[in-house]
Amino acid sequence: MRKIMAIALATVACSASLTLATASEAAAAGRAPQCVKVRKYFNKGHQRYVRLTNLCTQRTSCFTIVVPHHHDPQGRLPKGVTKDVRYGTTGAPRALYVKNIPC
Repeated sequence: MRKIMAIALATVACSASLTLATASEAAAAGRAPQCVKVRKYFNKGHQRYVRLTNLCTQRTSCFTIVVPHHHDPQGRLPKGVTKDVRYGTTGAPRALYVKNIPC
């Protein structure tokens, strides 16, 4: 009786972990590579900037700067480049985050 119960529990545990692994692989397959990294946010004069680095040395990466209640600027970073990107004025809200998107 205990053997049957142990086998049943092992089967359930294996199938659950297999389902989770398959779901995470499927979710990762639809996402863009996480190449663009934010180095810092800063102001220069009356302009807002974000310093971005492309960590992928083999491909150009695309990004969107998410700013609440405003148009979200998009751009591209060549492979292995660090660049200061202007996204608005100091009168506008600060960017929340930078999202990697497929090119």
